[in-house]
Amino acid sequence: GALRPADWAALRFTIGQAAVSAGLSVALAVPVARALARRRFAGRGLLITLLGAPFLMPVIVAVLGLLAVFGRQGLLNRGLEALGLPAIPVFGPQGVILAHVFLNLPFAVRLLLQGWATIPAERFRLAASLGFGPGEIARYLERPMLREMLPGAALAVFLICLSSFTVALVLGGGPRATTLELAIYQAFRFDFDLARAATLGAMQVAVCAAVTVASLSVALPSGVGAGLDRAVERWDAARPLLRIQDGALILFAALFLLVPLAAIILSGLSALGDLPESVWRAALRSTVMAVISAAISVLGALAIAIAAARMALGRARALEALGMSALAASPLVIGTGLFLVMRPVADPVALALPVTVAVNAVMALPFALRSLAPAARAVEADYGRLADSLGMTGAARLRLLTLPRLRAPIGFAAGLSAALAMGDLGVVTLFADPERGTLPLVLYQLMGAYRMDAAAGAAVLLLALSLALFWLF
Repeated sequence: GALRPADWAALRFTIGQAAVSAGLSVALAVPVARALARRRFAGRGLLITLLGAPFLMPVIVAVLGLLAVFGRQGLLNRGLEALGLPAIPVFGPQGVILAHVFLNLPFAVRLLLQGWATIPAERFRLAASLGFGPGEIARYLERPMLREMLPGAALAVFLICLSSFTVALVLGGGPRATTLELAIYQAFRFDFDLARAATLGAMQVAVCAAVTVASLSVALPSGVGAGLDRAVERWDAARPLLRIQDGALILFAALFLLVPLAAIILSGLSALGDLPESVWRAALRSTVMAVISAAISVLGALAIAIAAARMALGRARALEALGMSALAASPLVIGTGLFLVMRPVADPVALALPVTVAVNAVMALPFALRSLAPAARAVEADYGRLADSLGMTGAARLRLLTLPRLRAPIGFAAGLSAALAMGDLGVVTLFADPERGTLPLVLYQLMGAYRMDAAAGAAVLLLALSLALFWLF
């Protein structure tokens, strides 16, 4: 169970690639979010909505889309070959970082756009009356907001990249690009060294916790104050050069996001009719598992949210923090722990699918809880005393008051949980029999067998099912 030099190299690469990926994602997100914040144009709302797609998009689908553009036979390298230029390799550290930026740049832009929305319109009116240009706006209004928002955005992206498994599995390309997640998988699956796998999992949780504490100490309140919710007007943004700059940034972000997605959809639609039967069986299996996982996750989050809403503030925060603790680990780490717990009493491989459902439910719990907890507190604050005075308790209170008022956040939480579970390629790789795998696992096997047309068709099916479940709920 002792750690090897390769494990320490995996730790260094994991932290290094997560830091570079988070740094690039956030550094690119700042100008893109600024451009979107100060421009109004047809389709802006749709583009901002699409920026949320990579968070719901199964990672294996996103990787396949990147390979369609940046891979050996992708659009970029074919263009370079036509010009007589050498191809750019996508496998290795550069591929891992590229995929992480692709997945997390839109997420960081969405987070930072919320920061720009917190700057009151009155501040921009005052800045215009003082003759502030873009430089002064950036210094006195945007920089304080970014000082508050950037540590949280960088932390979120760093933690996502730190516990990323699918990207390293497909694009890692060898020992130089082995992450802790991949090292856990190899120790578990190939060496069956459970002690080493557990030690590596503990190392990953420790790194996540240390980074979280560090980021909390860096963030400072922006001090921009409150406003009167007037519409924001940007008098500083009328300069022609700024219009061209912002337009170019928005176009870059849209192309970077949409071209790989369009490439995989176009190549996969024609293959949908010729998919092997194993893909359709895996699709049905994944859909059923995703729905069950979402139900468990939402029930757990609802119970925590309702209980916390009726507690004193300190106890409520402690309970919510317990529900959010799953963010400190990855599905692979939790799966390894479950295997160690179950092994003395049951055959974990025989319980592969139930274990996958349980782990996906636990991993989605923090996101469901973030959706339900504020709404549950609002219901208790607005109607709790009235319900108490009427003697409304138990099932009657839940049926007549709580559930109707929480209908929208419950639907959002269920849709998000189902979409995340549908696309997961984590714990199932540890346990599952290849003949009874989920759709992401079958898609990965098709890619490994170089059946890229069938893989593209399976990717379109997986993407459609993930978005359909989200929309349906």
